[in-house]
Amino acid sequence: MVFDAPPAERTAHSWMPSSPCGPGCIDPVDQIGTARVIGRLFGVAGLLVSFPVVNVVTPRGRREQLQRRYARTVLSCLGIRLRVVDNRPGAAEFADARFGDSGAGLLIVAGHIGWTDVVVMAAVQPLGFVARADMVDWPLLGGLAKLMRVIPIERERLRELPGVVARLGERLAAGDRVAVFPEGTTWCGRAYGTMRPALFQAAVDTGTSVQPVRLRYLDAHGTQSTIPGFVGDDSFGSSAKRVLRSRGMVAEVVLEPVENPGLDRRDLARRCEQAVRGADLSRHGAIEASDWIEATATRVQDPESAEDRPQRPSRRLRPFRRGGTRHQVAESAVSTD
Repeated sequence: MVFDAPPAERTAHSWMPSSPCGPGCIDPVDQIGTARVIGRLFGVAGLLVSFPVVNVVTPRGRREQLQRRYARTVLSCLGIRLRVVDNRPGAAEFADARFGDSGAGLLIVAGHIGWTDVVVMAAVQPLGFVARADMVDWPLLGGLAKLMRVIPIERERLRELPGVVARLGERLAAGDRVAVFPEGTTWCGRAYGTMRPALFQAAVDTGTSVQPVRLRYLDAHGTQSTIPGFVGDDSFGSSAKRVLRSRGMVAEVVLEPVENPGLDRRDLARRCEQAVRGADLSRHGAIEASDWIEATATRVQDPESAEDRPQRPSRRLRPFRRGGTRHQVAESAVSTD
C-alpha cells in the first residue's frame, strides 16, 4: 500500500500562487507489471526506512557521498534514470557535475513539477530545500525531510514569509546549498508559472551566487512527460502510484551558468527565469507579473481575481491593423491542454 499525504492544493487564499494544471495535463502511463511495481515500492520503502540509521553511523565527512548514493538508488527504484547536462563555463573539465563546492553557499532555483524533484536534485548533490510545511508530517518522507533540514514554508500565511527569507539567508551565509522553487506551486512540466522574487532576496542580502536549473522529465521515446506532475486533486498516493507504474522515465537536470545576485531581487528572478526557461513557451501561459502586488517582503496575487474584474467592452479592430494578430497570439498562449 502506498502511503498517502494531503492532495496538491489549488489555493487557500486568493493571493496564493496557483496553477491551472490538472488531470488533463497528465500523460497516459506506459505501465510495467504489478510484480515490478510491488518490487519498486518495497525497494523505496526499505531505503527510506534504513537511511536515517545508516546516515547516523556514517562518518560526517562521508555523509554527502552516502546521501547522494541513496538518492540515486531511490530514483532507480522508482524506474527513473538521471541525466545531468552541464552548460556552465569549463564544464567539459568535469565528468561528474554537481551544483557547487562543499562549504560554499549557493542558492539553487528550478521550476517545480512534483515531489520527485527533491529526489532528483539530491541525486545530483545533497542539499537543503524550502518546501511545503506539511511535508515534515508525511509518512516516511517526513523523516527524510527533517534529515535534509527542510526550511518549511506555509504559503497560506503571508506574514511568516519574511522569517522564511531570513532563515534561508542564514543557511546561505553559513555555506549551505539550498534549493527553492520560486513559482510557489507545482506545474505539469510542459506549462510553468512566473518565478516570484521574494526568496531571491536571501541571495541578494548575503551576496550568494544563484544556480539556475532546468528540470524536465522525458519518457522512453525522449518526449517530455508530465507523469511526475503533482497537480490538481492529486494526493501523494495517486501521484506515487503513477510514477511507480511508469516505464523508461528519464529525469534531465541542466545546469545553466551561475547568476550573480546583484542588488535587485526582481532583476535576479527574471534573469534566472530566462536561464531556466530559455525560448520554451508555457502551454498554459505564465502568470503575468502585473497580476501581483507588493506585500512586505514578497509579492502576492491581487485578491481581485480575473473572473471578478469588470470586463471592458472589446474594440472592433480594422482589418489592416496588427491588433488581430496580437489577439490570436494571446489566445494561443492561454489555451489549456
